[in-house]
Amino acid sequence: MIRIAIAGYGNLGRGVESAVSKCEDMELVALFTRRAPETVKPVTEVPVYSMDKACEMADKIDVMILCGGSAKDLPEQTPAMAKYFNVVDSFDTHAKIPEHFASVDAVCKENGTVGIISIGWDPGLFSLNRMLGQAILPCGNDYTFWGKGVSQGHSDAIRRIAGVKDARQYTIPVPEALESVRNGENPELTTRQKHTRECFVVAEEGADLKAIEEQIVTMPNYFADYDTTVHFISEEELMRDHKGIPHGGMVFRTGTTGFNNENKHVIEFKLTLDSNPEFTSSVLVAYARAAYRLAKEGNSGCKTIFDIAPAYIHPASPEELRKNLL
Repeated sequence: MIRIAIAGYGNLGRGVESAVSKCEDMELVALFTRRAPETVKPVTEVPVYSMDKACEMADKIDVMILCGGSAKDLPEQTPAMAKYFNVVDSFDTHAKIPEHFASVDAVCKENGTVGIISIGWDPGLFSLNRMLGQAILPCGNDYTFWGKGVSQGHSDAIRRIAGVKDARQYTIPVPEALESVRNGENPELTTRQKHTRECFVVAEEGADLKAIEEQIVTMPNYFADYDTTVHFISEEELMRDHKGIPHGGMVFRTGTTGFNNENKHVIEFKLTLDSNPEFTSSVLVAYARAAYRLAKEGNSGCKTIFDIAPAYIHPASPEELRKNLL
């Protein structure tokens, strides 16, 4: 049995707890938290420890799955934990992945551990499909669409506005842009042409709704470059209609083959997710299996989804995979 531990027990940590329970070759042996351990109530009977006790359990854990945030938690936690454990994280700040990789790689190589970073669906499965598409169709174009789904970061940005009690923000692909890509037309699309944003906002009593809307639609890096619609609704409506965290998206590679580029091709990979964190957790758990297997072979250092053969993430043996899936 692969002995799994979780660091952090938010939406992602709960998803990992659920995903591990469905894997016959894994057992969840510890949950680490920065909160008071007695206040954390996991669904299963996994013991809960303070985060600062983790290093004392290095010989009892095969893979530590890190479930903190990318902004502040993972840049520190992943290299710190990699001193003692094989680790997997979902670091998703795309521009800082090379920097994060270098930091984790140095620690892993020094301590003989395996670190797998930026695992999820984007970065992660979408990254892999972008790479495959480029390799197979070198003459072509990439397109990535996200949604329809809740953007947790954009929702948080709205909640920070004065007068906002709660909010959800949906990222929505523009249908005309999707159709053009699927038809192999290779359009050049601006940010505004690819996605719209729809916001459902619960305002504090007496708040200036026009001022809130203006702050949302003009917010740089979040909404200013998009056509954005703002709906003000009651807290009851938000909890009734928008309490889930669905998401998804599509990766396309459109390209041509033939000496005269006469034949067009479209590759499409699509995800439709009821729960963004639970699906991400399931990807993390699959790659925890890869971390364990790589470590057993004597590997060390940092890896990304590009470096790992698919057979390492599946519980079946190579012989079974060749027989049943090839």
